[in-house]
Amino acid sequence: MSEREVIRILVVDDDVTLARMIREGLTSFFRCEVDAMPNAEYGFELALKKRYQLFIFDFSMPMIDGSLLFTLIGKVYNHVSPPLVVPPLILISGRGDDERARELMKEAGVRAFLPKPFAMEKLLLKVREILPSIETTVG
Repeated sequence: MSEREVIRILVVDDDVTLARMIREGLTSFFRCEVDAMPNAEYGFELALKKRYQLFIFDFSMPMIDGSLLFTLIGKVYNHVSPPLVVPPLILISGRGDDERARELMKEAGVRAFLPKPFAMEKLLLKVREILPSIETTVG
């Protein structure tokens, strides 16, 4: 990844406080831009306007959950010319025992599932694992 290429991460979670904490945690530890949205509709619009290297979506949100949002973005990305690469997804959820959430882990592109509450270090480790080229802001 060249110096000019900025790593962008899209966070969509209806818990505004958590979305803000995730954004602050990621930007204080990694050199990246993070857009944090409280609803799926805004997240969908942003995913069409900007190019992201990683998605972090809440699994259970009103109207459009993180899984459906990921699927919708994937459909659009696959039907443009040339097709766009769908970034990997980290799903977060307050319902960690949710059977559907565990099933989603088998889907292409879904790289991690973090039940809430989770330690920020755990999220940072997953991001590092999925984006090994991401630079840290410290050290």
